[in-house]
Amino acid sequence: MNYRKESDLLGELQVPANAYYGVQTQRAIENFKISGQTLSSYPEFIRALAWVKKGAAMTNHSFGLLNDELYQNILLACDELATGKYNAEFPIDMIQGGAGTSVNMNANEVIANIVLEKMGKEKGDYTHCSPNDHINLSQSTNDAYPTAIKLALLQMNEKLVEKLASIVKAFRAKGEEFQDVIKMGRTQLQDAVPMTLGQEFEAFAATLEEDVERLNNNAKLFVEVNMGATAIGTGLNAPLGYAKKCAENLADITGYPIVSAPNLVEATPDTGSYVIYSSAMKRLAVKLSKICNDLRLLSSGPRAGLYEINLPPMQPGSSIMPGKVNPVIPEVVNQVCYKIIGNDLTVTFAAEAGQLQLNVMEPVLSHAIMENIQFLCNALDTLREKCVVGITANKEVCLNMVKNSIGIVTALNPALGYKTSTAIAKEALETGKSVYDLVLEKNLLSEKELNDLLDPKNMLQSH
Repeated sequence: MNYRKESDLLGELQVPANAYYGVQTQRAIENFKISGQTLSSYPEFIRALAWVKKGAAMTNHSFGLLNDELYQNILLACDELATGKYNAEFPIDMIQGGAGTSVNMNANEVIANIVLEKMGKEKGDYTHCSPNDHINLSQSTNDAYPTAIKLALLQMNEKLVEKLASIVKAFRAKGEEFQDVIKMGRTQLQDAVPMTLGQEFEAFAATLEEDVERLNNNAKLFVEVNMGATAIGTGLNAPLGYAKKCAENLADITGYPIVSAPNLVEATPDTGSYVIYSSAMKRLAVKLSKICNDLRLLSSGPRAGLYEINLPPMQPGSSIMPGKVNPVIPEVVNQVCYKIIGNDLTVTFAAEAGQLQLNVMEPVLSHAIMENIQFLCNALDTLREKCVVGITANKEVCLNMVKNSIGIVTALNPALGYKTSTAIAKEALETGKSVYDLVLEKNLLSEKELNDLLDPKNMLQSH
């Protein structure tokens, strides 16, 4: 491989000759071999960095700080970067020291070298276009980096909400398909009262649908950015009015209602928006894991479990037990949910760890949230495509459980009273007789009265 030499505060370093990144990115490659996940794993983040740098260039040009040639080439470079053309030029690890400086400089160097190429100059010839003096003009890592994170999360939230809406639709379709399948409801894993399998699946849809609104509402906090804050929020080295103008430019570029934070000193170290958005994902993960637990229970068997539903068989379940098929899709989604919950704790600790005018833990914080979104998107698609849409009902199993359940005695409470109903339930359990036969045997109700009370269809709604 051919190399070029670049220098920074610490001295000279060799950089691959064809690389668009420069010396500070190369140092980050060598220093931070941590997670194995690079910026290139998150194209929305790279697009967000391109938007930030384009917005900054537009603002700088409007204040007369960039000449026309540089300005036009920077805009072209940022637009190309936003398409994903240069994603491979972001090879640094998502988790790093330096509060995101390596990420910011990676973007600055790549854009600068794209500009140099357009100007007919050699890569690394920064006298004509400097990563610091031109691409990072009127900025600091401490405003450019968190702004890029927020713009990335706004994009990623749209994808997550889309995936969530799709699985809600799939559960709702199953609710309609199973609307006439009568089964026993259960509380504390004990027989409760009858319901339909359709009601159970509609409840899955409804509980997940709530989180579409929750995620969108929490993501709205990301539209407030601190561009123009520069190092600590005082706006040093940025012209007066830069913050407001840059936010307006970012709104035009992205289509999001971006606004400048009212207090830039407060906004620079603040990570509250990340915490509340992460908590919404944790809430979704808890619900999703509960649903997967239910699917595994409802499909347990086939002979010694509930066996009320069948999950699509995805792979042989055992290397020693012939014929065994496991609920592998709900199982893997359960594990994803545990990862989400753990990453939320990471976000909490990272947000708390900020000191004074900056939170230096934003790299691990942003990585945890972006990883959670990516995991959730994949898990939601997997659960929908490989499990939910293929679920079938064992209608006769469900009906027989209702007929044989002690739980239907609850319907006799209004007619017989709690004490008598309890005695009937106890005797039925001890003798093996049905609740129906015992009531008739004791002449507590007529056959017609009993049939009306114990008709499962009459117990599915208020009446």
